[in-house]
Amino acid sequence: MTVQEVRAALRQAASPEKAAILARFFKTGPGEYGEGDHFLGVVVPAQRKIVRDYFAGRKSPDCGEVLAVVHELLNGERHEERLTGLLILVELYRRSGGVDRSRVCGFYLEHLDRVNNWDLVDLSAPGILGAHLLDRDSAVLFRLAESGNVWERRVAVLATLVFIRAGRFSETLRLAERLLLEKRDTHDLMHKAVGWMLREVGKRDRGALESFLDKHAAQLPRTALRYAIERFPEMERRGYLAAGK
Repeated sequence: MTVQEVRAALRQAASPEKAAILARFFKTGPGEYGEGDHFLGVVVPAQRKIVRDYFAGRKSPDCGEVLAVVHELLNGERHEERLTGLLILVELYRRSGGVDRSRVCGFYLEHLDRVNNWDLVDLSAPGILGAHLLDRDSAVLFRLAESGNVWERRVAVLATLVFIRAGRFSETLRLAERLLLEKRDTHDLMHKAVGWMLREVGKRDRGALESFLDKHAAQLPRTALRYAIERFPEMERRGYLAAGK
């Protein structure tokens, strides 16, 4: 599929009614975090099908050729073009190896300005940046955490989902301390992201999460704390909420 064919497939799957709903859901009004974004009204399953169609018959996709397509999609005016481009990029990373994987990850970091809403972050950061850093130096996550751009900070946190699934929690816990306790990040989307990742830590190691909360619950933003303890028994949730802000 060419860029034009991908765009045509997106428009064929578009719904003006869904576009209006998505525009409200992703806060595209004046002063909101998604201000000015435009939607076609294509649901994620339909976009994933387009990605499968794109790779159909490509046993060994040409990295440069696919990156050129993704570049065009990321520069599209519609939200779904960017998301479909990122889903193609995730699949390219999965299918690639060695030097090409480094090239894909580098491309992703160079185009973070186009990863500019929470769904774009959440569906790309783990499968590209997180996967790439699993056996590499993770310092880039802490550089992103210092960014003034909320999406770059969210990329840093969501990338650690891959680490958590591998039983490695240190980066997640350090980022939580840096963002919420030291920098006092005020963005609600960051409180939700960090709380979500803390909950994921707790799914795999309840003791690690409880140790973190016993030390920091009183300083955590309420939203982050609620997300982190969502799976706790009622009495334990009450105890942590009483200790929190």
